[in-house]
Amino acid sequence: MATFAQARSQARALETKTESLLSDLSSFVQSVSSSATAEEVKTNKEIEDTLASREEVIATLTRAVDSDAHAPATKLHQLQRHKEVLQEHKAEFRRIKASLQQERNRTNLLTSVRSDIDSYRARSSTPGGQNEAEYMLNERSRIDNSHNLADTLLSQAYETRDDFVRQRASLANIQRRVFSTASHIPGLNTVISKINTRKKRDSVILALLIAACILFLFFMR
Repeated sequence: MATFAQARSQARALETKTESLLSDLSSFVQSVSSSATAEEVKTNKEIEDTLASREEVIATLTRAVDSDAHAPATKLHQLQRHKEVLQEHKAEFRRIKASLQQERNRTNLLTSVRSDIDSYRARSSTPGGQNEAEYMLNERSRIDNSHNLADTLLSQAYETRDDFVRQRASLANIQRRVFSTASHIPGLNTVISKINTRKKRDSVILALLIAACILFLFFMR
């Protein structure tokens, strides 16, 4: 049966080995591949075996302490420390494996996205980059059509405005004649005043409508 000193020496050696293996495993995070390499798998296995061996050594230390009714406090402290270091290394092992898996998932996702993009480009492209040129020409054509439509609407709006101006001039002439006649007919002024009020209201509504059309055409350009 191994003595406490022998078991403790073995525990320290295994702790040093574990630290070295954990350092080796963490190096794979910097250049993670899409799947675990043979070297990574080997390092994982060595760490798991070393941790299992340390548990056996700690069990031996525990039995040595329990069998000694007068075991000094230093041995109890040393045993407790080996247990704590084992738990710390187990936690570090889990953390590194989680980081490796996270990086591997991210790498695989990026690879998948790039593959999808390349596949889409391969399906949608034509020799000589004609697809891109055709797309640009279609976009330019749509823009030109929009401009032509806006110009047509503006032209129609200007023509409508000119018609309104001509109609207003004709109405002004008629109004002058009516006023001239109304001055000789009692009660007719009141009727004309009501007509003028309604006409002003209609003019305001018409002006607002024209303004809205012009603003719409302005933003369409």
